[in-house]
Amino acid sequence: MKKRMKVPIKKALFHTKNQWFLIVLPVFVLGIFFFFITLNNVHTQTYDLERFTSAKETIRSPVTVEKEQETEQRTREAVQSVEDRFNISNEVTEERVAYIEEIFDAIATLEEENLDTEEEDTTSPLTDLEKVQQLKQILSPEIANAISDDVFIQLIDLPTSAREEGKSLFISALKESMESGVRTENRESAVANVKQRIKYSALHADTKDPLTQISEFAVVENAFFDVEETMEARKEAASNVEPALIRAGDVIVQEGQIITNGIHEELGLTGLLNNERNIYPAIGLAVLITLICSVIAYEMFNLSRQNRLDKSKIISVFFISIIVIALMKVVSLYTTEGSELFYIVPVATGVLLIKQLISERLSIILSTLYAILGSIIFSDIPGSFNVEAGIYFFFSQLAGILCLIHVKDRLAILKAGIGMTIVHVTVVLLFIFLSFENYALSDLFTQFSFAIASAFLSAVLTLGLLPFFETGLGILSDSKLLQLSNPNQPLLKKILTEAPGTYHHSVMVANLSETACVAIGANGLLARVGAYYHDIGKTLRPHYFIENQLSLKNPHDQMSPGESAEIIISHPYDGAEMLKKHRLPKEIIDIAKQHHGTTLLKYFYYKEKEINKQVSEKNYRYPGPKPQTKEAAIICICDSVEAAVRSLQEPTEEKIEEIVASIVNDRMLDGQFDDTPIMLKELYTTQRTICETLKGIFHSRIQYPMKEAK
Repeated sequence: MKKRMKVPIKKALFHTKNQWFLIVLPVFVLGIFFFFITLNNVHTQTYDLERFTSAKETIRSPVTVEKEQETEQRTREAVQSVEDRFNISNEVTEERVAYIEEIFDAIATLEEENLDTEEEDTTSPLTDLEKVQQLKQILSPEIANAISDDVFIQLIDLPTSAREEGKSLFISALKESMESGVRTENRESAVANVKQRIKYSALHADTKDPLTQISEFAVVENAFFDVEETMEARKEAASNVEPALIRAGDVIVQEGQIITNGIHEELGLTGLLNNERNIYPAIGLAVLITLICSVIAYEMFNLSRQNRLDKSKIISVFFISIIVIALMKVVSLYTTEGSELFYIVPVATGVLLIKQLISERLSIILSTLYAILGSIIFSDIPGSFNVEAGIYFFFSQLAGILCLIHVKDRLAILKAGIGMTIVHVTVVLLFIFLSFENYALSDLFTQFSFAIASAFLSAVLTLGLLPFFETGLGILSDSKLLQLSNPNQPLLKKILTEAPGTYHHSVMVANLSETACVAIGANGLLARVGAYYHDIGKTLRPHYFIENQLSLKNPHDQMSPGESAEIIISHPYDGAEMLKKHRLPKEIIDIAKQHHGTTLLKYFYYKEKEINKQVSEKNYRYPGPKPQTKEAAIICICDSVEAAVRSLQEPTEEKIEEIVASIVNDRMLDGQFDDTPIMLKELYTTQRTICETLKGIFHSRIQYPMKEAK
């Protein structure tokens, strides 16, 4: 038992290693192709240019880079342009105004007191100096020490009305001058402003003179430097400075222009003089290609685990990917800056082929990867992505995948092309509406023409390339299956004309198999077509099979059980040879060869056993192989079920359920499903579905009354 187990394990390990190699090697080669075909889209050209020479061509910046020195210079200039911030002290202003008011109020008070004294006392009046001395006694020391006696005498000698008028004007001028802030460096100008206001006023000359002299005392510094506010203003100015950038795509030097120091410096900043910097975009591209190839490899391994991948499908993915990317690259070579020539690329061709040849999931994933590569290939700026091209390619491919449904004939691809046309035009309109540019009518017509042509070319190329992959690589697609299911196919005509009973049996098996496969998620169309051809081997000796005998005598009655068994057992392999000769797909040939597996031909075996007790069971078993796929396993069941149910005299529901269950259990116990990825749950679903279908076919009918003979 242990020795038996080692062999399958080694075989499985060998298969896994072989499958790993078959997937990784093509994907690796595909990655190298992607890398080198997109390398010049990220690799910038470098130049050997000297200062003060003439540029031989127009050179644009491949990257966006900051000119740090110029940015720093702009920042310094912005900071230097910020004026110092000062805090104006209202307390100082109010203090100086209060001093002036104190002078005039003190003089007024002193005059009132002197008048009262003169009325009561007949002595001689006070002299000016005495008045000044009295005035200084009641004034603040700051005022008394700062203003000369002559100024006080002049103010005392002024009439009261003139003095009040002068006070009002002076205080107004003082407030106006000090409210704007008086600093050390502008104090003289502030004093001069007050003097100018007094000079050009309507006051009497006797009033102007003392007021002018008081100006020197009244006007003082009231604006003081604010360090914090000044620093905050400088920081704000520095933060508002726009960095000096050389943007990707900007012209650095025009053809024929002299390369100045500034231009040479910009060429250096953008890496156009340094070939070493080109290694970084190449590394980035390698990382991107690695991610893309990893996704492709993962999806292939996923298909391999589901037994849906073989060499032909791997090769088809390889060549389809090369074709799609090569088409993009060729068109990009004729694309000028600012043009939308990418609209014409028939990018959907690849995913339309992938969906028909392999699977819809893989086609959707590849559509995303192709769109990413396309956005690099059609980028005007090295190392960047053309988002418009990427979006257009993605929706173009997705539209093709979603519109390609119910593939009943080749026209389904053309119908998908109509759906792609609508999506293409919609995406072009989207870009036009989002753009700020004004397009001329001729430009719009060109863009729409490219978009429509792309959809048409995608459909035509798919129709043209599909037969090469189907025939050259032997890949079975839905369209190929539909073509093979046509009753006018030579082999199907052969069955119909030479073995009509077998043809009817095959059609019934096809109906049962397709329904069961759809129920468990297998390929129903493959099961149907495989069932059509599974008994083609019976056409070599049709009368040796009971469904074709009709009223003829059974030739097996005149033969030994061994001879009869040899004829019956040979029909799957005769059919496989006929199918190979007519170059039918491998999947159809495998179904014909596997639909009996290694089952026992019980009727002739037990008939022989009645004669010879020592008969070997091996001589009455089909050589196999056992069914390898879900579709082959289901056809194996349906083939026996249809024959068994057709032989029933009264096929009631109970009998149908009983016979279907017995056949499924017999096949399981006989190990016919050991090599098949079908699960017990799926077998139960298959059994239930077959029963429901047969009940619909063999339903009870109304017994019509017979017409009595007269």
